[in-house]
Amino acid sequence: MLEKIEETALYLSKLLPEIPQTSIILGTGLGELVSHIENKLEIPYENIPNFPISTVEGHQGKLIFGRLGSKNILAMQGRFHYYEGYSMKQVTFPIRVMKQLGIKYLFVSNAAGGMNPDFQIGDLMIITDHINLFPEHPLRGKNEPSLGVRFPDMSNAYSKTLIQKALEIAEKNNITLRQGVYVGTQGPTFETPAEYKYFRIIGGDAVGMSTVPEVIVARHGNMEVFAISVITDLGVEGIVEKCSHEDVQKAAAQAQPRMTLIMKNLIDQF
Repeated sequence: MLEKIEETALYLSKLLPEIPQTSIILGTGLGELVSHIENKLEIPYENIPNFPISTVEGHQGKLIFGRLGSKNILAMQGRFHYYEGYSMKQVTFPIRVMKQLGIKYLFVSNAAGGMNPDFQIGDLMIITDHINLFPEHPLRGKNEPSLGVRFPDMSNAYSKTLIQKALEIAEKNNITLRQGVYVGTQGPTFETPAEYKYFRIIGGDAVGMSTVPEVIVARHGNMEVFAISVITDLGVEGIVEKCSHEDVQKAAAQAQPRMTLIMKNLIDQF
């Protein structure tokens, strides 16, 4: 894997005008943030050595370099999921490459179902912690010391400093931000009412099919992480409704301007 990471990082380093400090992963229905990126350089995933290909509607499958606000960033317009058939090492491979390039901050967005009864569709939730229910761990197997320690600490997976600054930005712009625990599951089915209830009982506020593997690998590589969910459907007991991928995309798109404002202002500070 080290050879593949180095090969991909070398390929990208020759294309990128400079290596930014910050990378962003844009989740389902949230890819339009790239319209705010100026001086874009777009690299399709299929052109990048060793990169998987995104197969999910709403995930464009491009790596985009450019300027967001006052800072250059590297954005993934579309991510990879375990349910697509990829191994966890494939799902998290781009994070390894980002670390190899020298990127220090990872900003992650996703669409999630809300279990917290105080949440509404369209809410933004800062992820303060997560519960990993994926059947395969991204660090399973022999550990390579150059990538990180064998047993990485996860007590501060989501940067408290970045969370506090995001809350200040939201307050200044009259944006309501929720905070909560994200439950990561393999998918691709949406949750049953009983599963929603179970996830709530064990401490979850929202549930989704991504993010956790990427965050684990980012922290393994000592990157600072900020993650935010758009609540696109509700799994609150008594009001669980039928949900489709199209519903998720629509709700995410409506919340996108608020998420973009927070991301843009937060990145400007680093």
